[in-house]
Amino acid sequence: MNYLAHFQLAWPEEGLVVGALEGDYLKGPLGGELPEPIEQGVRLHRAIDAFTDQHPLMAELRREFPPRLRRYAGILIDLSFDHYLSRHWSHYNSQQQADFKRTVYASLERNRQFLSPPALRMYARMREHDLLGRYGEWETIPATAARIGERFRRGNPFLQARDHLEPVRQRLEQSFFDFYPELMDFCSRFKVRLN
Repeated sequence: MNYLAHFQLAWPEEGLVVGALEGDYLKGPLGGELPEPIEQGVRLHRAIDAFTDQHPLMAELRREFPPRLRRYAGILIDLSFDHYLSRHWSHYNSQQQADFKRTVYASLERNRQFLSPPALRMYARMREHDLLGRYGEWETIPATAARIGERFRRGNPFLQARDHLEPVRQRLEQSFFDFYPELMDFCSRFKVRLN
C-alpha cells in the first residue's frame, strides 16, 4: 500500500496516522524514541506491508508484469491500489475524501517534531503537491512511479510504467476490490491487539 491507503487504514487514531508516514523511513527495532502511539503506527505500517507482500493475490499480480519488472511490481501495485481507493473512496470511508486529506495533513503538522528528516521531506512534498488529492487521477500513478525509479542505482525501471500498467489496469482494479476489504479486516484485528 502507498500513502493514501496507509493513512486510511490507520484512521482515526492520530498517532497511528503519523506512524503510517514514519513507517516508510524508520528502520530497525522500535525502542521508545517516539511516543508510543506513533510507534504503534509504525508497527501497523510494517504489518500492512508484510500482510500485503505475503498475500497470494500479490504474487499473482506480480506475474502479470514483464519478467524484468516483477521484482519492482509491488511498487506499481501499491500506487495503483491508492488510485482505486481514491476512485472508490465512499465504499471504504464515510468521511469525505477532501476532509480526510485535510485532517491527515493537520495531524502530520501537529506532530512534525516527531517525524524524521526524510519523513518531513515527504510530508512537505505531499502537502505542496497535494499528493493525497491527486491519486484519483490515473496519470499520477505512472508519473509517481517514474519519480520513485529515479532513486534506483541501476537505472529507472519505471520509465515506461504507463505502458506496463495499461494492459493490467482492469486486473489491478478487480484485485483491489478483492483484496482491500481483507486488508481492512486484518488492520481492524491488528489495532485491537495494539491496545
